[in-house]
Amino acid sequence: MHTKYGYDGGGLGMINVLVVDDSAFMRKLISDFINEHPGMKANDTARNGKDALQKLTKHKYDVVTLDIEMPEMGGLEALTHIMNDHPCPVIMVSSLTQEGAEQTMQAMEEGAVDFVGKPSGAISLDLHLIKEDLIFKIEAAAKVNMSAHLNKKTIPGRLPAKKTLPHKIEEKKILAIGTSTGGPKALQNVLPCLERNFPAPIFIVQHMPPAFTESLAKRLDHLSSISIKEAVDGEVAKKGTAYIAPGGKHLKVRKMGMSLVNEVTNAPPLNGHRPSVDVLFSSLAELKEYHTAALIMTGMGSDGAKGLLEIKKNQSCLAVAESKKTAVVYGMPKAAANTAETDYNLDLDEIAPFLNQQFCRT
Repeated sequence: MHTKYGYDGGGLGMINVLVVDDSAFMRKLISDFINEHPGMKANDTARNGKDALQKLTKHKYDVVTLDIEMPEMGGLEALTHIMNDHPCPVIMVSSLTQEGAEQTMQAMEEGAVDFVGKPSGAISLDLHLIKEDLIFKIEAAAKVNMSAHLNKKTIPGRLPAKKTLPHKIEEKKILAIGTSTGGPKALQNVLPCLERNFPAPIFIVQHMPPAFTESLAKRLDHLSSISIKEAVDGEVAKKGTAYIAPGGKHLKVRKMGMSLVNEVTNAPPLNGHRPSVDVLFSSLAELKEYHTAALIMTGMGSDGAKGLLEIKKNQSCLAVAESKKTAVVYGMPKAAANTAETDYNLDLDEIAPFLNQQFCRT
């Protein structure tokens, strides 16, 4: 049972995992963590990418954990081959360094569904610190909709609106986004498609550990017309800028005079999450004179659903969830749709045109 994140141990059957790492010690440690869980089994191990591809040719696995730094064939090269020849959910196992973060973001773009960070380098004797996170992410990865995950097409266009945000120029608007497993790729489908003069600040919670959100923000900023950065405590939020909650910290938004200010805190995790979508959304619910479009995209669990309901009760809100058709993991969007009765359930490719229509129409 995985009570911290709400996993009850049922519904999937046995999850078969291939563990890939060049260290025999790390292979055994990761395998032991997996085998201690009643719903999972480390079926086999591989010492590098080349070895892993040979194993994948002979057997089918529900999830692969893939180290990045390995001899003969590293994780990034192996990942490319896996996505082309044996597409399946892959979780990267990365060092918690700036270089490791950049490689991990590249891996997410190449098709990895999630990652965990080794706490103290390639041979982490303290790997038990991320054991719970690893088990949770393997369980989430096993639920991934691979056809949705691998779909890269983009459909331009505008959507008819059954409910809209107020469009008077003086109206104060906010866009808030929450996502988890599969989120980096989903964000890459949405943020670069927003119009350059997007007339609202954007606040984002992507479940990530420390050291990785800065790399995510830089990659998204490079691809986008709007500005995207990691949120800093005390900074004034500007229209046309997206602020991503730093990994391992909560992001709140408060009013100061006529401005909105980011508040980054080390408050305890909420329901296992820090950053938490619910924490961000609850702070936005206090801004009663604002109008919020709140978007929940792919992710496991229910983070954001209660906060979305709070926003709807306290202010003019447009509630949007990613559809089951395109969500890599349809957990968070489903919870939002059920708990807060979302106004729209949109395919991933429809979201950016819809937001441009809502915020940027004259």
